[in-house]
Parts: sequence; C-alpha cells; structure tokens
Amino acid sequence: MFLTFLGAAGTVTGSKTLVQLGRGAPGDPQFLVDCGMFQGPREIRSRNWDTFPVEPTALSSVVLSHAHLDHCGYLPALVRAGFSGPVHCSPNTATLAAIILRDSARLQEEDASYARKKGFSRHAQPQALYGIDDAEEAISLLAPVEFGVAFSPADGATARLDPAGHILGSSIVTVTDDQAARTVVFSGDLGRGNHPLLAPPAQPVSATAIVIESTYGDREHEDVEQETDQMAAAITRTLKRGGTVVIPAFAVDRTEVLLKALRSLQDQQRIPVSPIHVDSPMALAGLRVYVDAIAGGDAEINTATAAEGPGAIDLPNLHEATTPEQSMALDRGGARIIVSASGMGSGGRVTHHLKALLPDRGNTVLLVGFQAVGTPGRMLRDGAHEIKIHGKYVAVRAEIVEIEAFSVHADASELIDWLRSADPRPKQVFVNHGEQDASDALAERIRRELDVAVIVPQPGERVAV
Repeated sequence: MFLTFLGAAGTVTGSKTLVQLGRGAPGDPQFLVDCGMFQGPREIRSRNWDTFPVEPTALSSVVLSHAHLDHCGYLPALVRAGFSGPVHCSPNTATLAAIILRDSARLQEEDASYARKKGFSRHAQPQALYGIDDAEEAISLLAPVEFGVAFSPADGATARLDPAGHILGSSIVTVTDDQAARTVVFSGDLGRGNHPLLAPPAQPVSATAIVIESTYGDREHEDVEQETDQMAAAITRTLKRGGTVVIPAFAVDRTEVLLKALRSLQDQQRIPVSPIHVDSPMALAGLRVYVDAIAGGDAEINTATAAEGPGAIDLPNLHEATTPEQSMALDRGGARIIVSASGMGSGGRVTHHLKALLPDRGNTVLLVGFQAVGTPGRMLRDGAHEIKIHGKYVAVRAEIVEIEAFSVHADASELIDWLRSADPRPKQVFVNHGEQDASDALAERIRRELDVAVIVPQPGERVAV
C-alpha cells in the first residue's frame, strides 16, 4: 500500500491523501482519504486551482473523516473535473457536509461577484472555484456508513470509521489492504476527551502505520476554567461599555461549543444577559443538526449534554440573522455578541463585521479557534495595527482577546496519549495537518517518547506502508 500526501503537508489545510493498493502502478485500485480545500494566505489558497495530480476518473472513491471545509471542501471541484464515485462518510458527516458544501459554493459565487463589482481582485474577471451545481453533484455522491461497519473504498481494501470526537460525525479512518495485510489508521482531526458536547475519540486499532494530525502539535491547551474566566471578563467589560463582541467561529461545532459556554456563563451570572446573534446561514443550519442530535439521543453526544437536552445550546436570547439586511444591521454597534463565520476571519459575513467594528475601541474581537498563518485572525492575534479586508486597509483599534481553551483539536500531550494507546505500536507514524513547526515538534516528541519511526511528509511525497 502506498500513500501520497496531496494536501495538509507543511500546512494545516487542504487534507488529501491518495491511497494506492498493489504496486501502485497505473490501473491499480486507488482512492482518497479526505478531499479538503486549501485555506489561508494567497500562495496556499492558489493550490486549489492547480490541476489535480491524479486523474479524477481513476479514483474508486473518497473517504471523508469529517465535514470541515479543509477536509471536504474540494469535493465539488473534484466532481467538476470528472470524479463520480461514492464518497464514504458517517451519517452525521453526510448531513453536515451537504450544508457546508452548499454554503461554500454560495459564498464563492457571492465573493467572486462582489470582487468583480468592487474591482479589488487581481483578476479582471474573478471566478468561483466551483458553483452550486457542482456542490449539488458532490452531495449526491455522499454514501453514509455507520461507525464500526466495514465497507470497501476500492477493490482489495476494507475500511471502517470510528468516532474521533472532534465535531459531530468526525471519524478515525482505518484502511486495510486485504492482500498485503497492511493497515493504516488516519486520525483525521482528533478531538479531546473533555469536548463540551461529544463523547471522547475511539482508540486506534492495531496498525502498520498511523497518519496523525498536528494542528496543536507544538503546544498544550490552557486551563479551561482559567480561560473561561478571561472570556467572561472580556465579554463583561465590553458589554458594560456598550460595545459589541465579535466572535469569528467555525460554523460547525465551534458555534455550538460557544453557545453552550455562553449559556453556562449567563446562568452563573458571570456575564450580562445580552442579545446573542448567530450570523451565518451555515452555522444556523449546523445548529439545527446539533439540536436534533441532542434531542434524539445520538450516541456521539456525551452524557452530560444529553441530560441537559437541547436547551444546552438553544438559548432564549439567541437571535438568528438569516438575511443580508439583518446581518448589516448588526454593524451599527451596541451591546451585543455576534457569532459569525468564518473562524479565521478569512471569508463570509464575519469579514464585514470586522471591517465595520475593528476601528472602534469600544468593541472586542474574541478569537476562539486555531488561526492559520496569513489569515486575518492570525494577523489580529499577532498584533496587527491594520488588516486588509476587501482590498482596503482597516485600522485595528478594538480589543483583541485570544481564548484557546475552546479548541476541539487534541493538544500535543493528547495526541501522544492517543498514539500511545495503540497496541502494538505502529512501525511508522506520518505527521500531517499542521504548520511546519507544529508538525516537526510533534514528530520529535513522538520519536523521543514512543521510539517509533516518524516522518513529516513533504507536499506530494509518496511513501510505502
């Protein structure tokens, strides 16, 4: 079995791994694990427009670990290029991926139209990577499979999905070459044992090799209670001075985690009760999926949240901004909380909120997730005095507060502990889905603590398992 790292190598987005069986010769069975979009700075995003390195019609299938855009967002482009096989994923991933792909296509079409209208693109006629028709075709290929049930992603291979505890539907992908008796486990994005909503990730099965993410491979998460205190203090002082709290949040899972935290802080009287606006069509659609999962007793929901019921995330002072007019009205300011996508401030409605609200010292931007290099969120985190939005520089006067405790990615120690639970330990570990320093740091720690061969693959590198 051969693996080729087509994405998430040296960067934290664009997850795509080509799996080839047999000798890996032309015509041998092959499929993808994940099919993500590159995000971040222009030089990374531009890779989305490169000719796909494998003939899409030669792929037997795609297996998705979960529904985040950097793991599923390239699917419509692959379909546009000729792919027509099944896309295997968990049932909840199928539901969420349909929401995310439709929203991605809509945003790309809107952003391209806005860029043409305003003339701030480097291209004379900016185009979307794909449109809604491509997204619908990709959605029609989604083939849900339950956790723990074996399926065949290609002739001669058997696979299964197990809960990863990262977002609803997220999966650890295990692939076995039936002829060569080789097994590879892909962590996908690995969750944490203390996820506010979801049950912990499953342990890896016995494997020849493990491919593990490294988003937080060079750091440990801060104490949750301490960071919650910091968040409560930032929200309270902002609302008391009549300012707006803007929270760029990934539409799926991070929004729900935030709402649960805000509900708890309100109930404990640690923050004032104020209007909370969720301003993202995708986030609102995802919220309904989570509410239904909690109400329906989905096995992925942890026992504490199941006991609370849907009210854990469905707040009485929650307001839904469903139209562009409702979204624009929020930019008038005032004491309120706005939760809006995208989580790195790199697209969607939150960019308009940042453009309008960053220049006012009374406002606060709360960064609650990973901020990739080159994104507006990372620039704000690193202390930028101005950031460029829609072709214009915007002064940064608002208070910027970073809270990492709400990350639903495992930190370095949690990744090590997950690897350590594999019995026997794999012969090879491949570290991907991280910025170079994070991947290198995790690789060195694995090498030192677990004494196994560790590789940080280069983009396009092909390895034998």
